[in-house]
Amino acid sequence: MTSNATGSTRILGALREEDGKGVVRMEDRYDTDIDDLWSALTDPQRLARWYGTVEGDLRPGGKFHFRIPNALEGTGRVDACDPPRQLLVTMRDDDPGPGQPAETVIEVQLTADGDQTVLVLEDRGLPLPLLAAYGAGTQIHVENLADYLAGRERGDDEKRWGELLPAYEALVPGT
Repeated sequence: MTSNATGSTRILGALREEDGKGVVRMEDRYDTDIDDLWSALTDPQRLARWYGTVEGDLRPGGKFHFRIPNALEGTGRVDACDPPRQLLVTMRDDDPGPGQPAETVIEVQLTADGDQTVLVLEDRGLPLPLLAAYGAGTQIHVENLADYLAGRERGDDEKRWGELLPAYEALVPGT
């Protein structure tokens, strides 16, 4: 979902509670075809350019190791994969910080729309007290993907974090 906010506070996400855990949902539209976007999400060489390193068996049931710079490192499992439309993975943080989850589930769905592709991403199993932080962080990843696909330099994640966090704090359910 894209908000009516303008400039640097453009919000792509929504936050909700589900079964006592937080969910971050992002939606964005990319000026590329579905196969190219799928490749940017699943090809380890391309992932390394905008997200982080991923190594291992990326087939359904396969296990992998990931490292997201300045964020986390861990292992994951491919739970479902329907190229080029749906990817479902379980991510496990090797060393979660206080209040952070050891495991989350990320689902990505892609839909072709003419010359563009719509991405819907949900990150589930998040701690409610940190939901705004996860919202801001997930949007930064989605924006880094857009920059990569458009051939732009990656933005300043720390600066962007400071811009996004207050907007996501206002979206936390029950606030």
